[in-house]
Amino acid sequence: MSKRLELKFRNEEGRMATVSIDNPKDPVDPTEVKQAMDTIIAEGIMTSGGSTITAIEYAQVVERHVNQVPLDEA
Repeated sequence: MSKRLELKFRNEEGRMATVSIDNPKDPVDPTEVKQAMDTIIAEGIMTSGGSTITAIEYAQVVERHVNQVPLDEA
């Protein structure tokens, strides 16, 4: 199973921007995530579609589990 931390922001135009982090440490610390997101906005570290990131929307952990179908045995 793989995990990804997605940080969701809004840019100046109101469009959604996502920063994805593969295999985040477990458990994810909400305080650290919020601080990192605040830093991204305060320092102007990134843009989205040429527009500055201006607001935090939310953060989420996405888990993916894949079960392959064995076609050789069908």
